Amino acid sequence: MGRSGVISPVCIGARGPGFVFESLSEKLQGVFARLRGSARLTEQDVAEALREVRIALLEADVHFRVVKEFLARVKERAAGQEVLGTLTGAQTVIKIVHDELVQMLGGEATALAFAEKPPTVLMLCGLQGSGKTTTCAKLGAWMRRQGRNPLLVACDIYRPAAVKQLQVLGEQ
Repeated sequence: MGRSGVISPVCIGARGPGFVFESLSEKLQGVFARLRGSARLTEQDVAEALREVRIALLEADVHFRVVKEFLARVKERAAGQEVLGTLTGAQTVIKIVHDELVQMLGGEATALAFAEKPPTVLMLCGLQGSGKTTTCAKLGAWMRRQGRNPLLVACDIYRPAAVKQLQVLGEQ
């Protein structure tokens, strides 16, 4: 925490935040739709679904070791899991995957911490072309909707057009 407020680093995936979550979400929805369509869930169905989840995570630039550990936890939980009376086998697998994804992403979502005395400083870091400027503009728009008055500052020394891009996006 600096003198002027809270510094919150935000890291973005290599292909940008929109790509990672939209692509991953679409693929997982497809996997789960196929599971839901099964009248009876077999071990082979679960294995196939987890294979597709693995591919979706890897294509979303999740590190292979993280994927390996994630799937191991899902398999471990699913192996001894009894199907609850209110859930089908597919719903149970979906719930386990959901719970483990939430855990992998850091548990429960937390609110953005604003400094007691403004300004609150947020610094976005990421690879070139990863969507930092667009994310900054989206954060600014979200803050405006929350009744805040954000100041967007471009500090990109390698891509001078980022300053103009942030200005244009910030005005939208």
